[in-house]
This record gives sequence, structure tokens and C-alpha cells, in this order.
Amino acid sequence: MVPYIRASDVEHLLDWNDLADALAAGHRMPKPEISDQFLHRGGDTLLSRAAWIDGFGVAVKSVTVMPENATEGLPSVHGAMVLFEDKTGQVEAVIDSALVTKWKTAGDSVLGARLLARPDSKRLLIVGAGTVAVSLIEAYRAVFPNIEISVWNRTRANAENLGVQVADDLASAVHAADIISCATMATTPVIKGEWLREGQHLDLIGAFKADMREADDQAMQRAKLFVDSRETTIEHIGELKIPIASGAITAEDVLADLYDLEQGQVGRTDARDITLFKNGGGAHLDLMTGREILKAWRRRS
Repeated sequence: MVPYIRASDVEHLLDWNDLADALAAGHRMPKPEISDQFLHRGGDTLLSRAAWIDGFGVAVKSVTVMPENATEGLPSVHGAMVLFEDKTGQVEAVIDSALVTKWKTAGDSVLGARLLARPDSKRLLIVGAGTVAVSLIEAYRAVFPNIEISVWNRTRANAENLGVQVADDLASAVHAADIISCATMATTPVIKGEWLREGQHLDLIGAFKADMREADDQAMQRAKLFVDSRETTIEHIGELKIPIASGAITAEDVLADLYDLEQGQVGRTDARDITLFKNGGGAHLDLMTGREILKAWRRRS
């Protein structure tokens, strides 16, 4: 019988460092074939993402994104992922999409930080206090055990619920941080380049559509730019698509993606570099994460 895997089944068996290792290993495999489909109804979105990595398997994740659900006290995202065996195409598992997305999203960001942030980073600022912020706190604490974490959010009360220090002034909090992880639903930039200083790492998560971005042109110009996947970000997500279209940056300014970095290309070359990592969260990452979740489910006692 094909299992339906929920968070309660496996989360106690998952580890952020192990997941980051699995994502790193995944980027040393053949590049995936990827397909994304967006359907829209006003501000609502149906997003279906599929990936096939030869020799590794196939995954299709479909989620609905309904921003107005919050007014009804409901999560804004619902969905599931189907994991297929590579050789025969048989369904191996159906996994709750929230479980996959939680571990994929934060795992992608901490792998980026592990590769690009200064190893002596001591202060993390999370911008945004939604569901992703909770998993970022867990993931960064696991990968950077001594890091101090603060959160800034437009509604301070939401940040206070996360159990970490709350920042009141965004500009000064950004300037003080060693790593800034931004997870908002912004369509206009919330991070300004003038706030940045040498040596920082900027982790951008929130933008996933062509009209969304979290960092302004100056931030993009001051930083060395990296992405998790060129194929799923440069021509698809506003974080890069908008400043490229305006001429603020070029596609060639993106120095590397995770495939390049895992195959030996250098990321940060100087402690003074400002590194910027765009977490695009493509379907290949869902597949890699889903495989790790299925492994955990199979080794349950």
C-alpha cells in the first residue's frame, strides 16, 4: 500500500544537517528535467511543479496558495506531493506538501548559507514572521549552533510569538546582522542595498512569481549573486527578472548556482564580500527532500 506521509510520522527522525547534506549530494547528480505550471484566479494560485532526475526518481507537487485564507483562520497553502520510482514509474509515496515545503525551503537556504555565509557568522535576522520563519529558526540553529536570532515583522505581535528577540527598526537590524534571511510575500523590495555592509550574507526566499521581489536594485548590484538553480530563477522570478529587464543587473551577474558550487566553483572569495542567495525552491529540491523524507519513513522502528 502506498503510504501517505505526514509530519507526525517522520519529523522526529529528520535532521537539518542531514538534509543539507542530501541536497548537496543531489546537486552532484545529473541535472533534472523540470516543469512548472501556474494557474490563477485573481490573487489565488495553483502551482504544480514536477521534476525528474535520471536514476533518482520523479516528483510532482501541487499546491494551492490562497492569501485570503488567513481571514478565515486557515493556512494559505494546501497540497500534496507524489513521489515516483525512477525505473518503473510506480508511485512510492504521497507526502504532505507542507512537510516537503518546510524542509525543502529552509534546507535550501541553510545549504546556501553553509556554502556562502562567513563561517564565523554570529547574528541572524529573519525578515517575516510566517510559517517559514519557524522552520528557519530550527534550521539555522542546527547548522549554525551558536547563532543569535532576531526577527523583524511588519506586525510586531506576530514576531513576538516566535520566542526569539524582536527587532523594531528594520534598517538597523539588517545592518547589524551577519546573515539576513528574508521570507515575505513582498512584491516591492523590503531590503535596501544602502543598509548592507561588507561580509554579510543575504538569503532571499519569499519571491516565487514574476512580480515578486524582496531586495532592491542597489542590493542586487552591491552583492555577489548566487541562486539555487539558474533554470528555475533567472527567467521566472521577479527577484532577478525585474532588475535584469530594467538593466540594473544582467543574467551574467549570477555567478553560480548550487550545481556549480557543488562541482567545485568558488562562492565567497573574500570575507568582505556581500553574498546574495536566491532560494527559488524548484521541483528538483522537492524531489531531493521527498527522497530524504521517504528514507526516514522507511527506517521507522
